[in-house]
Amino acid sequence: MIRRTQAPKTPSSRLPPRRRRRPVMPMVRRAARWSALLALAGLAYGGFALSRSPARDALLAETADRVVAATASLGMVVEDVEVEGRETTDASMIMTALAARRGTPILAIDLWRAKAELEKLPWVRSAAIERRLPRTLHVRLTERRPLALWQHAGKQHLIDWQGEVIPAADLSRFARLLLVVGDNAATRAAALVEMLGREPALAARVTAAVRVDDRRWNLRIDDSIEVLLPEENPDAAWAQLAAFERRNNLLKRDVQRVDMRLPGRLVVRVNAPPSASPAAKEAAPAKPRPSGKNT
Repeated sequence: MIRRTQAPKTPSSRLPPRRRRRPVMPMVRRAARWSALLALAGLAYGGFALSRSPARDALLAETADRVVAATASLGMVVEDVEVEGRETTDASMIMTALAARRGTPILAIDLWRAKAELEKLPWVRSAAIERRLPRTLHVRLTERRPLALWQHAGKQHLIDWQGEVIPAADLSRFARLLLVVGDNAATRAAALVEMLGREPALAARVTAAVRVDDRRWNLRIDDSIEVLLPEENPDAAWAQLAAFERRNNLLKRDVQRVDMRLPGRLVVRVNAPPSASPAAKEAAPAKPRPSGKNT
């Protein structure tokens, strides 16, 4: 019953084939009959909404029910549900939210209630519904886009680009998303992902990011290398690291940590053999960069 809608095709330059003309009067009579019924339905529901008397409420409700039943006898019932924008939301959950089975009078569908029920679904950010008479309900969904996994208080959650939790029961299918850690990491994750995305080759190697005191980020690259970004101008530091990696393949060596917090310095700690002295474990191979606050 549910079917996805597609973008309209580009009109052809050819003229459409000539169609056989239908008799005019039956179409006019049918349109007039439907218009009258719809007008009566509108008056009934309008009066019902403005009514103050319980007796009048009952009378108008009964009248509205009769009008809806009359429209159903003319074929104005739900036969198709078109859904636009659905990628993840389960079709059966949409039908439950709409409370519209095949054959339900289309004018009996409470669009505001259905909209509210759709927007309660885990993946739906917003929804719009319209009747396309005589037999179709058209639903437009804006679904939430997964951004990252957020580790907080010992648990992991799926979050969207607004930093809000998506109540997904199975997180295994999202294991390739970036893991962000920290109390306020969820609300800062979108800006981080956008910054990392400016250097896509290096961003693909970032597996986790830890928010430190809600001031800056520590990145985890290749599940083994820690990169300490500065509080100020982290995007410049990230661009510098990517450029340095392109020139020298620094992060493909036996590197343990890259500290970029000191202005004008890039301090690298390598995984030296156990016999090596502590002084041999650190180096500063980078060119100076614009100074920033030492964090």
